[in-house]
Amino acid sequence: MKLSLSWLNKYVDLSAKSVDEIAKALVQIGFEVEGVETCGLPKIDNLVVGQVMSREQHPNADRLGVCRVDVGDGTLRQIVCGASNYVVGDRVPVALVGAVLPGGFEIKRSALRGVDSEGMMCSARELGMGEDHSGLLILTERPEVGTPINDVFPGADTVYDIEVTPNRPDCLCYVGMARELAAYFDIGMNYPDIVTEMELDKAPSLIDELRVDVPDTCPHYRGYSIRGVKIAPSPEWLASALKSAGLRPINNVVDVTNYVLMELGQPLHAFDAAKIRGRKIAVRNAAAGEKITTLDGKERTLDPTMMVIADAERPLVVAGVMGSIDAEVDDSTVDIFLEAAYFAPVSIRFTARKLGLSTDSSYRFERGVDPCGQEFAAMRAIDLILEVAGGELAGSPQIAGEPLSLERHIEFTGDYMRRMLGFEVSDVTIQSVLSRLELEVGRFAQSELGMAFRVDVPSFRVDLERPIDLVEEFLRIYGTDKIPTAPVVSAALVGGDDPMARFSRAAANALTARGFAECVNYPLRAEADTALWSGIEAAKFALANPLSADQSHLRPSILPGLLDNLLLNQSRGNDLAGLYELGRVFKFNGGKLWEHFSVGLVLPAERDNAWRKTPAPDFYTASALALDLLRAGGVRADSANLRPLKAEGVWQDGHSAEFANPAFSMRCGLLDLAMTQKLGIRGDVYAVEISFLPATLEKNLSGGMGYKYKALSQQPAATRDLALVVPAAESSAKVASALAKAAKEALKGADFELESLRVFDLYEGKGLPEGCKSLAYTLLFRSATRTLTDAEVNAVFEKTRALVAKAGYAARA
Repeated sequence: MKLSLSWLNKYVDLSAKSVDEIAKALVQIGFEVEGVETCGLPKIDNLVVGQVMSREQHPNADRLGVCRVDVGDGTLRQIVCGASNYVVGDRVPVALVGAVLPGGFEIKRSALRGVDSEGMMCSARELGMGEDHSGLLILTERPEVGTPINDVFPGADTVYDIEVTPNRPDCLCYVGMARELAAYFDIGMNYPDIVTEMELDKAPSLIDELRVDVPDTCPHYRGYSIRGVKIAPSPEWLASALKSAGLRPINNVVDVTNYVLMELGQPLHAFDAAKIRGRKIAVRNAAAGEKITTLDGKERTLDPTMMVIADAERPLVVAGVMGSIDAEVDDSTVDIFLEAAYFAPVSIRFTARKLGLSTDSSYRFERGVDPCGQEFAAMRAIDLILEVAGGELAGSPQIAGEPLSLERHIEFTGDYMRRMLGFEVSDVTIQSVLSRLELEVGRFAQSELGMAFRVDVPSFRVDLERPIDLVEEFLRIYGTDKIPTAPVVSAALVGGDDPMARFSRAAANALTARGFAECVNYPLRAEADTALWSGIEAAKFALANPLSADQSHLRPSILPGLLDNLLLNQSRGNDLAGLYELGRVFKFNGGKLWEHFSVGLVLPAERDNAWRKTPAPDFYTASALALDLLRAGGVRADSANLRPLKAEGVWQDGHSAEFANPAFSMRCGLLDLAMTQKLGIRGDVYAVEISFLPATLEKNLSGGMGYKYKALSQQPAATRDLALVVPAAESSAKVASALAKAAKEALKGADFELESLRVFDLYEGKGLPEGCKSLAYTLLFRSATRTLTDAEVNAVFEKTRALVAKAGYAARA
């Protein structure tokens, strides 16, 4: 928010405070100052109002004119000028010989292309009053010739660029900020006076009917009729004020509504009454597919979740957001209907986000305007409209509903305040400081715990609800710099790292060591991504009030963001070994949405700039990484636990696998080629995603990583090969699991073990039953203490073969 010091001084006298003092105070009371700018006209001698008396073409230059200018001293000055936006009779700023303009430029008598010039007629930028350098600054109000320009324009101004936190909508205006500074410096406030009085016997109102069909979202609406206004450019004081706040002047009536918006924080809207069809105003929800062309010239399609202000035939305003071109105030306007309303913040926030349209009005309604401030703001605007545009107030105000009753009382004791602050402060000081914030502070009891206070909270302070809120308010105004120094005593807590942190560190270390680069993305995605990667209805992940259309849903997977990162890096020519991310994802299970902690990686198969050619990654590269990450998460896993993953538009059928478990999930392999090509990513992309419930990580890693180690045996191994006939669709992992189980059963009572089991051959062809294949495995047996004999190994091997045959896998002859 832009905060002009000269405008602020209308409400609180800060003339005794320096620019730096005020900036420091703003920070002390909780408003970050992002910048301080000095603008406007500084004090300049020999700078006066002049009137162009004649203009002739320069004899030696096509783009220069030679003017005779009256500066009020009885002598016409000859001035050479290159501007073209003025005519004879215009009054303009004239810098006489000896004047020093901003930037140190001194005006001297000089010859321009052979013609003497005795001064300079100035543009706004040359005077430091803006960036307009397209022509001279024309003084449309025609001040007296010879008047010093410093008497025409206000002096130099200081503008603070401040950040107002979302919980303080009352400070999105000058009166609100003045109230804060008045409390901090303990000086008085000057509120605007209302001079116009309602005269009910005046001409009738311009609107015959006003109704509100949606009292839940518009509990209070007021309309005022003003007849006979004259639309014109705003006077200089009004235009300058709006410019200092970063707003563009439009015309006197519209500028007044913007002025009051910035002054009091209450958005207003002025209609051209002649354009209101049927002389009716209705506050209602839009019809499905109803259209409106807003003041920015864009046609927008509305839906029934959006509130509009309509006449008898069509919507005229997207309520609380922006008006339409159908009822805007323009040069032909004579009568106006002025609106002041309170709209529910949730409704305006939802509409603004859905339309992608944020305005000064919606920004304030979204956060919550003073629910009791509509009447005062409207009367203030009426005062100013009658002052700058003329006209008269017609009839009584038309009112639907009434201001919300937000009576709030907060009670606390002096002892509570002191305990929360951590230092001593008197009851009198507590009452004094809080009263400076215009809180009505009353005492109602005295006890051993100190004075008990009852605070009546004004309607504009929507953020104050609990006693602790008042502690914060007291400390802001009292001054954090007054907190006495004291030793900090804190008991040391000794404990291990959180399992999630340990897993994150282990996964990050493992992947970074392999050359992967870490990414961080928002946990929100667009609707289309959500539906594709979750496999279920995207609405289950939708936010109630998203900030933007591309961040409207919780992400069910961490991989879409990594693919965006990969595409960006490929388009920039960055050579990547791979990308990974650690973060939170959201999954449905048992009809409920659960938050999971996830690690994901993408591994591009194409690398254009690698100086040393390395084998291209494949499914086994991805699965090995996945199993390593699972083990880091405390899961005992090997390739036997993997099962094929069916194509889902995300993973490539036949080249991907999963490891499913109720408490976690893992998927790895090649991403769907059609999907990655559609995204514009070059080459194959292998990926891994593992998602844990936080409770699972807690359980898995609570006792360490769960591994047991033993010394390597020095004894020789005995190997046996076994070929099994299995169904053609059976996975090797499933067969290996059955074979390992059979071997474990056969080894009961033996003093040696099966050290490893691996597949080494696949045969499909003659000699096998139809629909079958042959898988051959090597079984390696070893003892830790002795050399095994053939007899005992053969006995175990034969028993294993018999047991696996019972499981349905016969040995191949």
